[in-house]
Amino acid sequence: MKLSMMSYTLARLPGFSVPGMFTMAKELQLEGVDMVTLYGHSAREIRNMAADHDLPIVAYTFPAGEMGKDSEQERQIGVDKAKVGIDTAVELGAPVVMIPPGPPADCRDAKRCRDNYIKGLQKIADYALQAQVILTVENFPGQYSPFVTADDFLAARAEVPGLMLTFDNGNAASGEDVAASFTKVAPYVVHAHFKDWKIRTDPAEGWRLMRDGRYYQAALIGEGNIDQKATIAAMKKAGYDKYINVEYEGNAYSGEEAMRRAVRYLRELLAES
Repeated sequence: MKLSMMSYTLARLPGFSVPGMFTMAKELQLEGVDMVTLYGHSAREIRNMAADHDLPIVAYTFPAGEMGKDSEQERQIGVDKAKVGIDTAVELGAPVVMIPPGPPADCRDAKRCRDNYIKGLQKIADYALQAQVILTVENFPGQYSPFVTADDFLAARAEVPGLMLTFDNGNAASGEDVAASFTKVAPYVVHAHFKDWKIRTDPAEGWRLMRDGRYYQAALIGEGNIDQKATIAAMKKAGYDKYINVEYEGNAYSGEEAMRRAVRYLRELLAES
């Protein structure tokens, strides 16, 4: 398995720049970069930066959340955004695209939202295939998220045969056992995110209610309650040898310090497993 920089981890905290991100990825000897949007740069500029650092763009992640909406007109906005995103991935040389399937703010029915996403994904599946780009969604966190469990994804895969999965272990764990979840979807996983959460059973300020009825707060990988060892063991057993994004959504560390600590932890864990 190979570790990749997730631009989102650095970009959500102060001091971010795309050139600085590439410099850090190279310093940490990461093996690829997942661009989560372009941050005002052109695809050509970012592809050149990647080439200058001898780092492949391994995935391109972008929002198209309108696909979760009830009306066809609103979903079409998401479909159009997704096609632009696929075109951008081609320009970047990224083999994988990922659409984070967040539920609309007014969603209170995960299945209904998932059905809406399926309708949108059906409209872009052939477009991605023709572009020779692998179309994925991820396990997404939240009480009403349309994609948390393995069965959520498999229901969509049955309707969109070309759809693949970016497996997010922290988000999957908010709905079911993380190792069992990965094992069930392993044939369809082409990319992965690792993250961590602290978990409690009672509500508190700053904690987020998830599908499993518990409350979650972002933590650095290795400092929360997600079973990272079990995830890696399941991945190794399934023969997964692709990329893992290092993802951090907390505020306890700067983006740079979070990356250094998480990369060190994951490398030690991968070596032990």
